[in-house]
Amino acid sequence: MSDAISCFDPIANPNGMISVEQGVAAILVQIAESAQVERMPLSRAINHVLAEDQISALHVPPHTNSAMDGYAICAETLPVQKQHTLKVVGRVLAGGAYTGVLAPGEAVEIMTGAALPAGADSIVIREAVTREGEQMMFSETVKIGQHVRQKGEDIKAGSVALSAGCLIRPQELGLLASLGMQHVVVFKPLRVAIFSTGDEVVAQGQVLPENCIYDTNRFTLTGLLQRMGCVVIDLGIIEDSQDSMERVLREAARQADMVISSGGVSMGQADYIKQALETVGDIDFWRVAMRPGRPLAFGVVGQVPFFGLPGNPVAVMVTFLQFVQPALRKMMGQRGWQPIKMMAVAQEKIKSRAGRIDYSRGVYRINDQGELVVQTTGAQGSGILTSMVQANCLIEIGEQYSQVDAGDRILIQPFSDLL
Repeated sequence: MSDAISCFDPIANPNGMISVEQGVAAILVQIAESAQVERMPLSRAINHVLAEDQISALHVPPHTNSAMDGYAICAETLPVQKQHTLKVVGRVLAGGAYTGVLAPGEAVEIMTGAALPAGADSIVIREAVTREGEQMMFSETVKIGQHVRQKGEDIKAGSVALSAGCLIRPQELGLLASLGMQHVVVFKPLRVAIFSTGDEVVAQGQVLPENCIYDTNRFTLTGLLQRMGCVVIDLGIIEDSQDSMERVLREAARQADMVISSGGVSMGQADYIKQALETVGDIDFWRVAMRPGRPLAFGVVGQVPFFGLPGNPVAVMVTFLQFVQPALRKMMGQRGWQPIKMMAVAQEKIKSRAGRIDYSRGVYRINDQGELVVQTTGAQGSGILTSMVQANCLIEIGEQYSQVDAGDRILIQPFSDLL
């Protein structure tokens, strides 16, 4: 781990803190993509990541067809005049075909998805046509190829329909189904072990002693991990002792692809956990120039990546989004992933501190003028869990700013990925 830390510039970080960008870069250098794959039915593949390129065995669409209900004609042979009258010589439904060859002056009534008759090159939509018996009349100018879906215009046979590293969302699932695929090869879901630390942390169902709190972080971490398709191994609440910590870390590393703890990583708390981690693994404790979530531990237990997150509930979620999520995305084989970010107009003054990134909880919306605007949820303490419940984004205030004024444009991270 010391090799990763050595790349940080102490002049740029005079207080011994690293930037969020530096932390993410150092983590991703040391994260390897999973090599474990499995073949599964397409019906179960949602939220998995493709482990192989998907080559299409057919054209999509498989035949040139109509994109609208209307009439198939040969626009190339239409005379130059405003009004056109053609003879309707047939009708074709989706799944059927017109067996003849369309001659100039003829039209075939056609439904959406039906194969385009031989000799036709365009569709005139039903609403533009007047029909009298076998005659159809229209006056619109027809552009050759209008309302026609060409064979293979979406995907050509033999081409890569989806690349390895692609997350299978509902739209990818539909595309794979359109290729006739019944099974796909995907990366196996990651197994992630989690536990909380702290003698003040109490499990639900117990009487809450004075000066103690119920454990929150295992539940938020479980939700985040399940949203990412991970299998969660919940190791509970670990007592504050080096022996207990060493035991649970060894057990977690045997069972999981990643280990995540919460609590016990701040400078005043880290003595016993630091010793335990250094005994069973290779760990660095970082002070990150961000709020909330300044203390962070990262390293390996054996060969298994380990994250030690802060104890405050909001800080746990923010550090998970900024550091753990990119690592998991890489481990699970997802390629090209980037967090969703966009610009919004601040509706109020937001205080910050130069030299660190502030992640304020915010609510963004479209105002009456069609602008994307954002405001905070109010108090921003790292223990105020309601701020995350009320929010739909993080407001990212860069380290170069000491405050944001109303009307300033500011970066936001919508919760659309996981929260």
